[in-house]
Amino acid sequence: MDQKFFHEGDLVGVQTAQPINRTLDYKAPEGGCHMGAFVEVPLGPRKVLGVVWGAGKGNFDIKKVRSIMRVLNVAPMTDEMRQFLIKAADYTLTPMNAMLRLATRAPGLGDAPSMRKVYRLGMDEPTRMTDARAKVLDFLRDYGGVAFTLKEIVDSAGVTTSVVKGLVKLGSVNEEKAPRDIPYPCLDPDHGGKKLTDDQAFGAKILIDAVRSGTYGTTLLKGVTGSGKTEVYLEAVAECLRHGRQALVLLPEIALTAEFLMRVEARFGCKPAEWHSGVSMTERRRCWRMVGQGDAQLIVGARSALFLPFCDLGLVVVDEEHDTSYKQEDGVLYNARDMTVLRASLNAAQVVLASATPSLESWANVEAGKYVRVTLASRYGAAVLPKMSAIDMRIEDLPGGRWVSPTLRKMVESRLEKGEQSLLFLNRRGYAPVTVCRACGHQIGCDDCDATMVEHRFLKRLMCHQCGETKPMLTVCPSCEAVDKLAPVGPGVERMAEEAQALFPDARVAVLSSDLYNSAQALKEHIQSIARGEADVIVGTQLVAKGHNFPKLTLVGVIDADLGLKGSDLRAAERTFQLMRQVAGRAGRADIAGEAVLQTFQPEHPVICAILGGDEEAFWSAEAAERRAAGVPPYGRMAGIVLSSFNMQDVFELGTKMARMDEPLRKIGAQVYGPAPAPIARIRGRHRVRLLVKAEKSAPLQQALLAWTAQFKFGGDLRMAIDIDPQNFY
Repeated sequence: MDQKFFHEGDLVGVQTAQPINRTLDYKAPEGGCHMGAFVEVPLGPRKVLGVVWGAGKGNFDIKKVRSIMRVLNVAPMTDEMRQFLIKAADYTLTPMNAMLRLATRAPGLGDAPSMRKVYRLGMDEPTRMTDARAKVLDFLRDYGGVAFTLKEIVDSAGVTTSVVKGLVKLGSVNEEKAPRDIPYPCLDPDHGGKKLTDDQAFGAKILIDAVRSGTYGTTLLKGVTGSGKTEVYLEAVAECLRHGRQALVLLPEIALTAEFLMRVEARFGCKPAEWHSGVSMTERRRCWRMVGQGDAQLIVGARSALFLPFCDLGLVVVDEEHDTSYKQEDGVLYNARDMTVLRASLNAAQVVLASATPSLESWANVEAGKYVRVTLASRYGAAVLPKMSAIDMRIEDLPGGRWVSPTLRKMVESRLEKGEQSLLFLNRRGYAPVTVCRACGHQIGCDDCDATMVEHRFLKRLMCHQCGETKPMLTVCPSCEAVDKLAPVGPGVERMAEEAQALFPDARVAVLSSDLYNSAQALKEHIQSIARGEADVIVGTQLVAKGHNFPKLTLVGVIDADLGLKGSDLRAAERTFQLMRQVAGRAGRADIAGEAVLQTFQPEHPVICAILGGDEEAFWSAEAAERRAAGVPPYGRMAGIVLSSFNMQDVFELGTKMARMDEPLRKIGAQVYGPAPAPIARIRGRHRVRLLVKAEKSAPLQQALLAWTAQFKFGGDLRMAIDIDPQNFY
């Protein structure tokens, strides 16, 4: 659809990403500009990025209006994208400047394209031919004069850089400069599709037909772990590409991208565009630009990729849609899964929500007829679902300071004898969650947060998992000054690894925890080495539950299956169920049968019984009935309000005043709970108080919250954050 055009001198409203929650009037520049154009405008003494948002208001002296300095050479923002940002801002109660910041998170958008060296076939044959030189020239001939980077040639031809540069000196290869921001290679939807099972083919047909419709719709692709959900939704991606539209696949974890990109390359012949914190700034800018002008067909990324400037988005896949990492917990508070559905509805695009253990929200939307459901009930090929059982820790003879039961130890030893891998799962990072003084009982806490510091022995540091602050390991108690009396309490994965090495001295023990790697690449390489069988016993956190495929892994032992059942989180049962099922699904994914065991002190707990029994529908139905009776999500609405200040009295006084002046909320039948200290009552020195608002599903909650909070002033040190549909309550 053509964008409205503003002629030179016309008054236009420009939305910037600066902390000014309104558009600013400017005059259209020489040559005019389109609605949605990305522009550079003067703001005081500075130059800032903005977007032409519409006609100017003109409610002040027109003579004082300054002109747009220049229009950037990037594709203008589409009407659909602008509507998406507006609706997302209204839903999450986020200022538009913060939403625009999300949509322009690429460096140097106003800069001229940077250059890089590329190489293509030259005219002259080398005076002396060697095997290495022949490999380079054959590679370049095969691609008909296409230019490649030095790294691409070296990797593909299997030679050193000196071979290529030697051919440049001889005139056999030409060295040229080319812009870095170049289109991505075209993906071939018919390149490498796998033969699907009947189950997969049926599911793929439903998704393909949905994409062909050219309309909006959401499908829940539910399949047991190892059922081949990826191959099914890649068929939908292929259909999207055939129709010339763009596709986006969201992944919950950067560590998953390496394996996934290889699968995409095998399926479509080329790698897709990537968007996540692990790619370089230059590549982020290239991706942003190419997406906007339609020169990136498929993007694989983290949740923020949803805010890329797609020109014709036809399909969005949210892999592991239940994963909590899709919820942004700071800055703009949004759930990428829910925002995906909003964006697709505005773009006449299809959504595929893929998971072995769907969120209750998605399950409820299927039950209500809002989403279509496709189920893959069996594993792909020879793989079968693992046998599941519980180890009753009440009857295990376990020495103090040990966490691997004798029963689990024997099971691991059996796998070691067969040359198979075992996984010991514990959802706690670090060495020990608490360090306590045996002389006075003092627990080492963070100086700026009301949280204990976690010992990370491999890093030789104590770390606060709330604010990230670290300090060296201590030998003297800061409370009573006793020397060498500090002791770790409870296990983390590092301590589990220490125990595993002691129990299985001849085994190769690998720890898989995100905080042990200084780069995404290092983490990817470690995961790949485990997949190649270069470890016998894996000790891991929830990172291992996120879609990894370890062919030799046949035993999963969950060290503390009761851990997630503690606390008052309304999603505790759901999350424990999902995590345990996902972790168990890592076992037996190849042709060797797998087994998963849960160490538990309460084997009769309904959630543990549901995990072992395998009747997922019964679990979801029971969980849904409880939530419906309580009127909580997904059958009711909630908003979390967090007030914070360096002054405890100020924040409590404000919270009490807000709870008392709740008439706008009472008008819609909403209830206010609190104020109460947040479970973690101080983070980075700021005291935190929570209020919780609960309303019926159909209540106009956002409007009432705006009217309610407008009664109060938030200045100086006092801050307020509103979290619509909170996932966590810390």
